[in-house]
Amino acid sequence: MIQTLDLFPIGNCSASALIDRHGRFVWACVPRVDGDPMFSALLSDRDPAAADVQGVWDIQAEGLAQTRQGYLRNTPIVRTELTNKDGESLEILDFAPRYRQFGRIYRPMAMIRLIRPISGAPRIRIRMRPSVNWGQAPARQTTGSNHIRYVGGPTTMRLTTNAPVSHITEERLFRLEEPIAMFLGPDEGFDADVMATTTRMLTETTHYWREWVRTLSVPLEWQGAVIRSAITLKLCAYEETGAIVAALTTSIPEHAESGRNWDYRYCWLRDAYYVVQALTRLGAADMLENYLSYLRNLVAEAGGGHVQPVYGVGLEPGLTEKIATALPGYRGMGPVRIGNQAHEHLQHDVYGQIILSTVQAFFDERLLRQATVEDFRALEPVGERAYEVYATPDASLWEFRGREAIHTYSAVMCWAACDRLGNAAVQLGLLERAALWNARADEMRAVIEDRAYNEELGRYAATFDGDELDASLLQLVDVRFTPASDPKMAATIEAVEKGLRRGPYMLRYAVPDDFGEPKTAFNICTFWLIEALHLSGRSAEARELFEEMLTRRTAAGLLSEDISFDGDELWGNYPQTYSLVGLINCAALLSKPWAAVR
Repeated sequence: MIQTLDLFPIGNCSASALIDRHGRFVWACVPRVDGDPMFSALLSDRDPAAADVQGVWDIQAEGLAQTRQGYLRNTPIVRTELTNKDGESLEILDFAPRYRQFGRIYRPMAMIRLIRPISGAPRIRIRMRPSVNWGQAPARQTTGSNHIRYVGGPTTMRLTTNAPVSHITEERLFRLEEPIAMFLGPDEGFDADVMATTTRMLTETTHYWREWVRTLSVPLEWQGAVIRSAITLKLCAYEETGAIVAALTTSIPEHAESGRNWDYRYCWLRDAYYVVQALTRLGAADMLENYLSYLRNLVAEAGGGHVQPVYGVGLEPGLTEKIATALPGYRGMGPVRIGNQAHEHLQHDVYGQIILSTVQAFFDERLLRQATVEDFRALEPVGERAYEVYATPDASLWEFRGREAIHTYSAVMCWAACDRLGNAAVQLGLLERAALWNARADEMRAVIEDRAYNEELGRYAATFDGDELDASLLQLVDVRFTPASDPKMAATIEAVEKGLRRGPYMLRYAVPDDFGEPKTAFNICTFWLIEALHLSGRSAEARELFEEMLTRRTAAGLLSEDISFDGDELWGNYPQTYSLVGLINCAALLSKPWAAVR
């Protein structure tokens, strides 16, 4: 068996893990999402079932004949049912506890596995093989009467269980006659009945997630897909600070042997903007408010100067890239990268995304903390920076490592920063500031129209005074720079589709970059095309393409960053927030109204 991205995420906005189709933990980092992978088999060239594999947490059923798997409804709790050749079966329930307790959310850096016999007494083997220091060695073990400590990594972890400890340390086969609870968390005593307590945690966690889903304003159609995407986007939040990571993994290549292996376990301000935009459309104001706290801290630290495109989940600015040499990589396709050089880039669109993320807080009366005049004053230096740099070169949203240009998308996002500051100023009654920001937005618009529009080709170009095509041009409609019906934009949509579409799917761009020509499509770009088709009056085509994308999801109902041109395989980091945002936005746009059935 080779590794695939057909994985089920679990999490609680502090801890997270990925579980494969046989119920194995193959990826989980400690003490944070960007930490050392305690379970690292996903980035191995070994079959996760192999006798010598490391970095897994595996519950094997002797004589396995069938596996069934899925989420408990409207939760990120995974149920895996294993049946052996004699018809004996068991279930595994995997989750990270999250619920309200003592007036706050309980979300420890912990994961729970509940193993229960369903029929008969199947024999099982528990292979608990955490690794440390990026796969360099197995974790050292010390044991007590009801626990095992895993030592040697950045955080000592403790497994508390009612199973015989030696069954686990010796990996021996044994009959599953009674339910087993396994609580993996920090090295602290578990001063309670582990079975009763974890069972209560399961009930509380199930209730939390189903109550959260009840608050969502979902479209009539494709509700299951939207709910699953929304839950997973929430799992990509690091709630302690408000950060939202781009994905839960690092170094899944964009295509086979591409070398395009990046660490996405950090907070890109662009990706986070799209996440809170999509979730706010569903009514998930909690995600917006928590992220705005993260943003306010970044803005204060920048002091009106340069803002990086990406930061660590703890607001860290330094994300220096290095290679984890002990891990061969996904299917052996290294390198495995820790950190991301993009923190050094100039990506001017971030100034727009900061303000676009924030502006709703000046208008939304649901929020516990509405934005104030003081918040507006703190944002104005971000607008000043946008006005200063909008017509200067950057690395673009696609993070080119070897070239810079004045990118239309970046310039338009800077325009949006100034335009939305004008809106906020009006809301606050600051009419002089509104006049200033509106005038600047008008000035910037005129320059963008003059330099980004190619008269000879009759369409917008990806760079000023250029002729390149880029799927990000489709976003000119989303940020209200121009309507899809405008002849210039209509021609741009037509050109982008013709130049970048490969079968059903869309490229970001078709020209060679630092790593050669792209060999996979970029999922968010296909969703952008779906939006553009619908807004251009081609709704039937948009629905057909959206349905096609839904068929490409994993069994968990999720998508990664990239897809092969034939649609048969997902590539890139997983689960990718960009892609899930696209799914939510398109479902909301294309769905029949609730009035159609009421």
